[in-house]
Order: sequence, then structure tokens, then C-alpha cells
Amino acid sequence: MRFIDTNVFLRYFTGDDTDKAAASRQLIERVETGEEEVVTTEAIIAEIVFVLRSKRHYNVSAPQVRDLLAPIIAMPALLLDHKKVFLRALDLMATHPTLDFEDALCALHMKRQGIATIYSFDRDVDLIDDLERLEPASELDS
Repeated sequence: MRFIDTNVFLRYFTGDDTDKAAASRQLIERVETGEEEVVTTEAIIAEIVFVLRSKRHYNVSAPQVRDLLAPIIAMPALLLDHKKVFLRALDLMATHPTLDFEDALCALHMKRQGIATIYSFDRDVDLIDDLERLEPASELDS
């Protein structure tokens, strides 16, 4: 088993470097068929989403990112803890395009752990049902 990094996925999705895109495509195909098993982490998935959605880089819409990434995450030979949480976070982000993927992911991890309240200054979190956002108050606010 081997670890797979962000740049392999990005070359696969974007094709912006022909040689690396071809090599990435071949690797992803081996993972898809189960010929090769790879592992990745939450940080890698979050970075992929960030770079693809970034206006500075690729400016891919939230629904398009979901459509690209969900089939990859669902591959049995791609090992990733809490896959269902990632897939639901992609759906949540696609439904609320102003919501950051990281916020969607945090909210779903919270729900999985039975936590309903988050300290945050990020008002986009208010888009998430069944979640209460509190802003930390300093002693100066009293």
C-alpha cells in the first residue's frame, strides 16, 4: 500500500501537465479496478477541494468539485477514514456554494460526535441545519 498526494489528484482532474496527467490517470485506473490500494487523509481531500475551487487556480464550482471527487472517494481501494462524512460534506458544499468544504466537514464530524454548537465567527456556518453558531465573547464585551 502507498500514500497518494494532492498533486496526483489535481493532475488527474485538470490535465494541466500532459505527462503527469497521463501517469495520474493510469494510477487512478489501477485504484479503480482494485489492482492497487492507496491511502490518503482528510488534509489531502481538503487541499484538493480548496485548490480546485480557488479563483486563483481553477475556479471550479462546488457542484463540479463534488462530481469530480465523489467517485474517487467512493473507490473501495482508496482508503480514507470516515468516507461517508466526506461524501456528505461534498453534497453539503454543493448545496450551499458559499460554504467552505472545511466548514461542511467540521459540521458533519460534529454531528457524528453528537456536538450541536460551534464557536465560530464564520456566518456561512449558519447555513447548516441543526447547528448553532456562537461567537466567542471577550470579557471586554460584558
